[in-house]
Amino acid sequence: MTRLTENQVAPPFTLPNQFARPVSLAQFAPQRVVLYFYPADDTPGCTAEATEFQELLDDFLACGARVVGVSPDAIETHRAFAEAHHLTFDLLSDPPRRVMTDYGAYGEKMLYGKRVVGVIRSTVVVSAKGTVERAFYNVRAHGHAARVLRAVGELALGD
Repeated sequence: MTRLTENQVAPPFTLPNQFARPVSLAQFAPQRVVLYFYPADDTPGCTAEATEFQELLDDFLACGARVVGVSPDAIETHRAFAEAHHLTFDLLSDPPRRVMTDYGAYGEKMLYGKRVVGVIRSTVVVSAKGTVERAFYNVRAHGHAARVLRAVGELALGD
């Protein structure tokens, strides 16, 4: 599994969102984008993480950053998840896990003491120029959005 590092060019992608519209990394320029990768819609940890990002969404936007969630779930599942929890940011569908793999968010991990292959809860902050500014791997769902917001706020101060 390859993890992204700061100053590395972020891998380009185009994936469908919960409305089946294609979303690409390039369309966010000249804004910063927070890509958070999560295992599955409507699970307790993923729901907590998504709702925390939603609660802080105005703060991310004030720092010039867009929030985007990515999981292997289908478009329809994303739509239902977004509606049920009033999520207003894009949820991208990556069933083949290609983008997740490119971003180091899919691969071998430890789960309850066992080695398994799966989605690694991760977040990558991509600059307006398309480079990695921060990468967080193997994160805990609760409180993670606030941690990412602090990092984005620090980055925005440096702009």
